[in-house]
Amino acid sequence: MNDAYGGLGALSLLARGLAGVDVEVQALTGAGTRAVLTGRKLLLPEGTGEPGLRRAMLAHAVAHLRHSRPARPAHGLKPMGIAVVSAIEDARVERLLWRDFPGLHGWFAASLPPASDPLDLRFAALVSRMDRLLLLPDAIDDNHWVNKARRLFDETAASAGLEDYDAFRAIASILANDLGQMRVRFEPQHYAVPAPWRDDNSYLWEFAETETAPDEAIALQQAGARPPPPSDAPDEGSGPPTSDAADDIELGRYTYPEWDRKLERLRPDWCTVIEKLPAWQGLLPGREQAAPGNGRIAPLALPRARHLDRTHRLRRQWEGDDIDLNAAIEVLVDRSLRLRPDARLFMRPGKGPRPSSVLVLLDLSASANDPGPHAASLLDIEKQAALLLAASNARGIDRLAIHGFSSNTRAEVYYYRLLEAGRPLDAPTSAMIGALRGRYSTRMGAALRHAAALMQAEPPGQRAVLLVTDGAPSDIDVHDPQYLIEDARQAVAEARDAGVRAACIAVDGAADAYVRRIFGWRNYCIADDARSLPVRLARMSARLAAAH
Repeated sequence: MNDAYGGLGALSLLARGLAGVDVEVQALTGAGTRAVLTGRKLLLPEGTGEPGLRRAMLAHAVAHLRHSRPARPAHGLKPMGIAVVSAIEDARVERLLWRDFPGLHGWFAASLPPASDPLDLRFAALVSRMDRLLLLPDAIDDNHWVNKARRLFDETAASAGLEDYDAFRAIASILANDLGQMRVRFEPQHYAVPAPWRDDNSYLWEFAETETAPDEAIALQQAGARPPPPSDAPDEGSGPPTSDAADDIELGRYTYPEWDRKLERLRPDWCTVIEKLPAWQGLLPGREQAAPGNGRIAPLALPRARHLDRTHRLRRQWEGDDIDLNAAIEVLVDRSLRLRPDARLFMRPGKGPRPSSVLVLLDLSASANDPGPHAASLLDIEKQAALLLAASNARGIDRLAIHGFSSNTRAEVYYYRLLEAGRPLDAPTSAMIGALRGRYSTRMGAALRHAAALMQAEPPGQRAVLLVTDGAPSDIDVHDPQYLIEDARQAVAEARDAGVRAACIAVDGAADAYVRRIFGWRNYCIADDARSLPVRLARMSARLAAAH
């Protein structure tokens, strides 16, 4: 048989490559256990009786022995980096092996597990999809990260060559960083290398005594995430204590549809909104929770909203849509007494107080933490503006609510209820708003739908949602920049049909195109300077409360 078909030449390669290596079959424990290659010993798990899978395991071990340098120091690498670098190294050495012995490619391809669910965005599923694309040139995948992995791998192989380990280590770092930005979750106790013929990669790494070996925890950690500090130790850094979303107080879960612009239909029950109260309330004294540069917050003098109200009638008018009966009777009396009658015989609706409810929805995504040109972050200014508006509530809007949101994929749209409509701004609420921290992304449509649903429970009158944001809607599981814009536009239309007006203040000089697309030309304003946000928020809120 020819080597191209994995015949005698390939078998001879295995014999030579494994010369001096003890190959043993042992009952290795653990779900999804893989082979273990350590030094000059290869342990194969029981239950791999299929000759094809057993041959692929042996061939992969030979690939490492021929092309990988063992026991590289893992110092400085996070578990996320170790896992991704190992996966890229597996693909590199296998490609080197089948470049020299093309028939071995079929051994690996025949052992591929079934394709992962396209909606599965967990770490093991993404790595499995990457393995498939790197092994099968004709395979396709619609995930941005997986396609980026194949593109970087192929470009590096063409420019630097498959022998350049450092070049492939560099692209693995890029991919690991992307996964951290995507906040892909990982369950270390359930993780196994997805490809069943590959070993656990302990051959590749050397760990110091203080480091964690890969068979104990090759875990993908979220970028920037920190383990919870001990109860008697302060948090890192000089800033106020913060809390992950998992520590917040959950109030309820709600599902909402999402508009697919390509299918031109709503995907039912597509997004999950998780209502929460922040767990960081009351952590700091009020003076430490104020935004940088904030002094005493003085209430803004907002005009009382007045509306054309048909229940409030103005009598004795020169013109109108109805007769003032009292005035008509007086005209008849005057005529009988031969007096000159008053010609003001009509009634018309007058402008009188009318209930108004406004919900201010704050964008609490991670980008709001970025410091602006004047040191204070947008989130600091958002909090100051919200507190100013709440302190002015009695002078303008009847019922003011302040909520916030952020998102971590469609499965986790976090919605924070900070100040409820009809409640005054008290010290605990001020402390809770002052301690807010931005995180995650901006899935605007789901948050707008939930806010509009809450506003429908408000008393009849003018009801509005005012969104404050610093950028276009986005989330880590969506790579089409127009997808979430069109969904937010659909959410605004749904709110309007339900009698809730939606408007926006965008602190983004380039926001005109997308906010006009989402909210319409009358329902937004752009604050080029974030410092003008408090005044703009007060004016827009009063305008929404007075609109009819």
